[in-house]
Amino acid sequence: MADLSQFRITRKWPPRNPDAIQLYSLNTPNGVKASIMLEETGLPYDAHLVSFEKGDQHSPEFLSLNPNNKIPAIIDPNGPGGKPLPLFESGAILMYLAEKSGRFLPQDPARRWHTIQWVIFQVAGIGPMFGQLGFFHRFSGREWEDKRPRDRYAAESRRLLGVVDRHLEGREWMMDDEYTIADIAIFPLVRNLIHFYKAGDLVGIQDFRNVLRALDRFLARPAVQKGLAIPSES
Repeated sequence: MADLSQFRITRKWPPRNPDAIQLYSLNTPNGVKASIMLEETGLPYDAHLVSFEKGDQHSPEFLSLNPNNKIPAIIDPNGPGGKPLPLFESGAILMYLAEKSGRFLPQDPARRWHTIQWVIFQVAGIGPMFGQLGFFHRFSGREWEDKRPRDRYAAESRRLLGVVDRHLEGREWMMDDEYTIADIAIFPLVRNLIHFYKAGDLVGIQDFRNVLRALDRFLARPAVQKGLAIPSES
């Protein structure tokens, strides 16, 4: 049985199965990228709720694993060389789990890098822009009389949706007919934009028929449906 006592975070969230991957997360758009990937791969894992309501992400125990106080984060007790591996940042976690499982990241070098570029596109573009739009459209920023910040992020979000939509023309997934971590990275954010931020009309989501088609296909996957609810504050 693996010994994870060296990790301070395990004092606040004790492992139920120390030999399984330890997931510290919440079912936010970034958090579910990790839980969906774990469900898709079938890798054994323990899910630990990092409650934003309780401020768990700012606790010393969580900061000992991720000094950037963001979810998700993991510890793999059976990392490279058989040693425990702590890891944060959702994009890095997706790539690591793909490599560990041998799934959802093409083996062909060119296709592999093309997949990674779309993961980086999500992390660097879609994530920050959709998040800012959510702040100005649904959260405290909506109280601002000046709508220029909201409209700026709505326009950029629309532009990014257009990039994805044009790429999906004639394709089932971001990598043609192959489901990959690029899809797992992108579509939880699109779902959140529409259903949680309620910004679909603002960005004209109905104009992006390829995005909506792929999103529906994504949400129909059993592993996605399960992963979207893990771990939940409720």
